[in-house]
Amino acid sequence: MAIDHDRLFKELIQTFFEEFLLLFFPDMHEHIDFSHLSFLSEELFTDVTAGEKYRVDLLVETKLKGEDGLIIVHVENQSYVQPSFPERMFIYFSRLFEKYRTRIVPIAVFSHDTLREEPSVFSIEFPFGDVLQLRFFPVELRKKHWRDYIRHDNPIAAALLGKMGYTESEKIELKKEFLRMLVRLELDEARQRLLLGFFETYVKLSEEEEQQLQREVKEMETTEKEKMLELIISYEQRGRKQGLEEGIKRGIEQGIKQGMKQGMKQGMKQGMKQGMKQLIRNMARKGMKVEDIARLVDLPEQDVRELLEEQGN
Repeated sequence: MAIDHDRLFKELIQTFFEEFLLLFFPDMHEHIDFSHLSFLSEELFTDVTAGEKYRVDLLVETKLKGEDGLIIVHVENQSYVQPSFPERMFIYFSRLFEKYRTRIVPIAVFSHDTLREEPSVFSIEFPFGDVLQLRFFPVELRKKHWRDYIRHDNPIAAALLGKMGYTESEKIELKKEFLRMLVRLELDEARQRLLLGFFETYVKLSEEEEQQLQREVKEMETTEKEKMLELIISYEQRGRKQGLEEGIKRGIEQGIKQGMKQGMKQGMKQGMKQGMKQLIRNMARKGMKVEDIARLVDLPEQDVRELLEEQGN
């Protein structure tokens, strides 16, 4: 399934909007009155010439300190290389201004993995004079090095470590520092899960790397050690639960398909059984104990042992 990058970034920045500005635009953050903050509905624009539709990612209505008039902050995530992107930012700006008739702050977050010089200006010029110049505020994530942000107690910094510049050999350390930041932030469970889910979407460790990460955390001699282990274990348990649900779902779907040929009732039972067998076998291959498998799939330990023996395990 394709990743909906725009949705993920919108949810992250909307949840931590003030922290986003503080991290990347501290001067802007200093001037904005965050007691006046509202998120506007999405705007959908149609490019008649190209026959394409574009949806603005995030619009925030707010005020500047000491001023009564409203301003709008427009944040656009760009997850792929598009040479005409500055022109698109200008089109968004002009149509938003046409509708709201107020000052607009345009911000572009470049989250693609290509290292390139991203322009942050759209201009119309002639030899005899300039007609227009629109500047927007850029955030080029890939050009930022993750180590420069691990001392920030900022949830946006933690989540975006995985979109910054790092090498494959640094992945284990990257995730370890992310977990350390998460522990320091002491967020509620909902926001913690948002950051975990965002980070895990873009930084995927192999089973061997995950095991290495756990070993390194266990060897730590800091106060964050126990809470970091709790995060790892709780996230693994959620993953196993999701895996169980997916296994049962696939089993049911397979059972339904077989039921079309052999009878719905018999097919569903067989499909569920096959899904359960496959799930238990995968858990055993990953080194899980029989008692832990039995607890997760809600079956007696003897039944789990019999299923594993049937499959030659």
